[in-house]
Amino acid sequence: MSVSLGDLAERFGCELRGDPETRVSRVATLGNAGNGSIAFLANPTYRKFLASTRASAVILASDDADHCPTPALLTDNPYLIYARVATLLNPPAAFEPGISEHAVVEAGAEIAADARVEHGAVVGDGAIVGGGSIIGPRCVVGEGVRIGRDCHLVASVTLCHHVQMGNRCIVHPGVVIGADGFGIAQDGEAWEKVPQLGTVCIGDDVEIGANTTIDRGAIEDTVIGAGVKLDNQIQIGHNVRIGEHTVVAGCAGISGSTSIGKRCMIAGASGISGHLEITDDVILLAASVVLTSIPKPGVYASALTHDDARRWRKNSARFKYLDEMARRTKRIERDLGEVKKKLEQEDD
Repeated sequence: MSVSLGDLAERFGCELRGDPETRVSRVATLGNAGNGSIAFLANPTYRKFLASTRASAVILASDDADHCPTPALLTDNPYLIYARVATLLNPPAAFEPGISEHAVVEAGAEIAADARVEHGAVVGDGAIVGGGSIIGPRCVVGEGVRIGRDCHLVASVTLCHHVQMGNRCIVHPGVVIGADGFGIAQDGEAWEKVPQLGTVCIGDDVEIGANTTIDRGAIEDTVIGAGVKLDNQIQIGHNVRIGEHTVVAGCAGISGSTSIGKRCMIAGASGISGHLEITDDVILLAASVVLTSIPKPGVYASALTHDDARRWRKNSARFKYLDEMARRTKRIERDLGEVKKKLEQEDD
């Protein structure tokens, strides 16, 4: 598939610099682009490759236009336009609807006529799979699960009983949604399981990365809002609520009964304690540890950056004395204040 720059400019609302009849058929990086490819510049780190690029066209901001040797699409958000161009040039492969003879579909399940169930998949009794959806190989769709239209469970995905999923969701390999949450009650030295009676409700246009797990609610449901994007290997505990259009990067962990607002950005390896409230428009930097609620929008961090190993060990050994040092400093400041006050009185 190829498309002209004029068509791209009109379709995506960009300003065009250069020949509108220039055609592109694929996307590439600035450094490795060739004839017929379109590249983009969104991160200034890669500006050094712009002057020598061999791309047929580049997507970039107007500030970089004078340094671009090729036709260009100018936009305030080059990365977003690149994503849309890449999607246009790489449409999803067409698929044949139907149920594989190697799949297991319980008699009470409802599979839309234009859906697809692939080899080794299992669809339980009472499950509903909407039109245009694909249940990939070795996926398990449990009893009473509801899957909307145009969803794609890529492979080896498990949706436990009564999970609900909206439209146009993408779920990558190894994801488990609706397993029991970590609910246990102490009985002396032993622990007794607390029944997990809720489910998981997932909104429209959600994408869930490989090997991420989302636990079902203990009593009420775990809820993932519309437009949420989850990276790989994330743990989401029972009764968590994530607001619309929030994104969470890999290896983050969100403990049970925590509520995260809309449009938040949770960076990788962050850990969020349970029963907290995080408001809308919060950004957590990488490896942040959140132990209390965050009531105000903003950018937050708690991790220490790397350092020379010997110096880090010394500083780490001194962390335990920080409270004592702070108290001592406060006493010294108080004593100095009293001395200063006496000296001023004597001068008078």
